[in-house]
This record gives sequence, C-alpha cells and structure tokens, in this order.
Amino acid sequence: MKYAIIIPDGCADEPQDSLGGRTPLQAARIPSMDRVAKFGVVGRSNNVPASLTPASDVATLSLFGYDPLQVYTGRSPLEAVAMGIRLGKKDWAVRCNIVTVENEEMRDFTAGHISNEEGRVLINSLDNELGGPAPDDTTLMEFIPGVSYRNCLVLRNVPDGTLTKETITQPPHDIPDRPIAGYLPKGPGSELLIDLMKRSRDLFREHPINKKRVVAGKRSATQIWLWGQGKAPSVQPFAKIYGKRGAIISAVDLVRGVGMLIGWKRIDVPGATGYLDTDYAAKGRHAVAALAEHDLVCVHVEAPDEASHEGKADEKVKALERIDQHIVGPLLEVLPNFGDWRILIEPDHRTTLKTRAHAHGAVAFAAAGVGIQSRGQAGYDEAVAAESSVSFDPGYTLMRWFLG
Repeated sequence: MKYAIIIPDGCADEPQDSLGGRTPLQAARIPSMDRVAKFGVVGRSNNVPASLTPASDVATLSLFGYDPLQVYTGRSPLEAVAMGIRLGKKDWAVRCNIVTVENEEMRDFTAGHISNEEGRVLINSLDNELGGPAPDDTTLMEFIPGVSYRNCLVLRNVPDGTLTKETITQPPHDIPDRPIAGYLPKGPGSELLIDLMKRSRDLFREHPINKKRVVAGKRSATQIWLWGQGKAPSVQPFAKIYGKRGAIISAVDLVRGVGMLIGWKRIDVPGATGYLDTDYAAKGRHAVAALAEHDLVCVHVEAPDEASHEGKADEKVKALERIDQHIVGPLLEVLPNFGDWRILIEPDHRTTLKTRAHAHGAVAFAAAGVGIQSRGQAGYDEAVAAESSVSFDPGYTLMRWFLG
C-alpha cells in the first residue's frame, strides 16, 4: 500500500463576502480534490485540543497521528530538529521572529518576508552583540539563523524554574495590527525575553540591512519577537507505531522538524519557499518520485496559511488551485500504478481571513483509495464536511483509520 498526504496549511475557513459568500475551498477550481471527495470520504478532524493554542506545531503532531497532549513541549524545539540543533536536558529553544513593529503595533510578523540572507545577517549581528552569558551567569544564549523571518534562540544550561510550562508567549502572526503591549511574554523568564526583544530594537534601528531596505521601499525589520519556547520532545518513531516508512516535503522548518522527529526522510525541493511564490510543480514532481522508495509521502504547502495571515482571499484561492493542479492531480495519476493506494487531503488547522489568525475548530478532510468506500459526496469543502457523519475527535486518531 502506498499513501500520500497533502496538507494545504490553514486552508479551512469561513464564507467570504469577497468570494460571493463562499469559502476559499468552495470558490477554488479543485477538480482533483473534488475527485477524491466523490470517490472517497469527506469528514472532519479536530487537530487542536481546546487547552492548546491553535497552531501548526500542535496540529501537525495530531495530523501525523500523535497525541499533542502527551508529546507536545513547544514549537521551537520542533523547528530546532530541522535546523540540526541538538538540545540537552537543560536547554530551551525559543522561536525568534524578525518582525516589523510600528507605533507599538504588530505591523508585519515577517518583516516584509525578509530574505534569507538579510535575516541571517541580522541574527548573526544579534548573536555577536547579545549572545553569550545571560544575566544569571549560568544560562548561555545563542541566536541561530533559520529561513527568512523564522529563526531560533537557544538557551543552554537553563536553571530549573527560569522557564516553565507557566511561561506564556504569543505567536506574532495571531496579533496583526494590534498593540503589542498586551501580548508580551508573561510568567517565569518573561523578563529575560522582553529585555532581549527591547535590546534588539537598538541594534536593528541603525543596521545597514535596514537602511538598505528603507531606501528600497521595503519594511524595516524593527526587532525580534520571542515565542514558542520549549524543551526537546521525545516521541516514538512513526515506523514503530504505524509500521510505515515516510518522507516529508515542506519548506517550513516546523513541519520538516516534526517529520524528522518521527523518523521520516526530509526531502528538500529547490524553489520551495514556504510562501505564495513556492514552486508547486516541483513539489509535485518530488512527491511522485518519492513514492518509489517510501510507503508514505507527505507534502505540506504553507501558501494558504500565508494568504490568510495577509487577508488575501484571492491568493488563498489561487494557492488551493495550484495545489490541486500540481500536487494532488499528479499524485492521483501515479498512485494506482503502485497497486493498493490511499490519499488524504487535510489542513492542519483553521486560519480565517476575517481574523488573519489561527482558530480552534474541526477542519475538513477528504480521503480515497483502496478499502475506502465512496459515500457519494459532492465535493471537498467545509459545507460537505459539516454534513458528514465521519468525524475524528481527537484528530490524532484519524491516522490509524487512514492507514487501515
């Protein structure tokens, strides 16, 4: 049996006035996804427990068949896996966004989708100026560049109680154009995190990178935003639990990191950006090729989520149409050549255009293939899923059903 999973990140949404009262899934031309729906099953899956923040870290673990209430320790440690960062028992990883804050409001959580090279220079400057011993003279601070605005702060040899499960931080993408004062870190260790964020302002203000960006008419990278802290997680390999060898295709360190953590092979695709301009066709080609060597291939596409965060309904529709044409279509065409097969299309979580933020709630999925009986549903969208009797709550139980 060959399995394919396609994750159109954050595609689940609400009806939009700009789309004639339809959701992006309803407005998009997605014949391949609709084909999966008509010949298989459309249902609902609740990937984020009510007690946890609705985000890709929790939701991806759930979608991959792991109970986040048992294994989740934080977002940044998952990204650290993909970045090749080893965490000791007393180490903490903290997500370090490069952002644009104007008039004390979160204007852009990506700093204008700052380039990899610009981000690397800024983070290396931070490490040179602020890295090293923390005020407690025990903790060592290390700023590590990642991809674009997504970077990492590693705190090593952290004394017990400095950071805890009670430390509260806020994802910057969930506070668009809002005053930041009410969303700063709280609880144990918050003073250190806030101090580093404030000190980054002074360093970035006159940095040559920002001077060039301003001249070019781009947004200034005003500071870092620290969030998603956690210690190294421990999970059983996917192959041990489910008996399948997997591969992950994603341009986002978080999703790559979760895949690598559970033992899947990471496949990097040239031209995959983690944004609207990603090379959809290249992802599709690599996914098709990977089926020959793996039982399961998972393709993650960040674009629908990014479009939601920017409030761009038309771009969200376009992203879904490109996923359908260049990824779902080619996989549907080749999967039967391997004999028994199954395919699953499922976003990790909801990201609504109205709020430009992630949200709790079930998402629609579509699955088809050998052994999955057709229910004659009209197509793949939220309305069809809402009327379906097929539901997985908690969402991590869907994986066992999908694998048969």
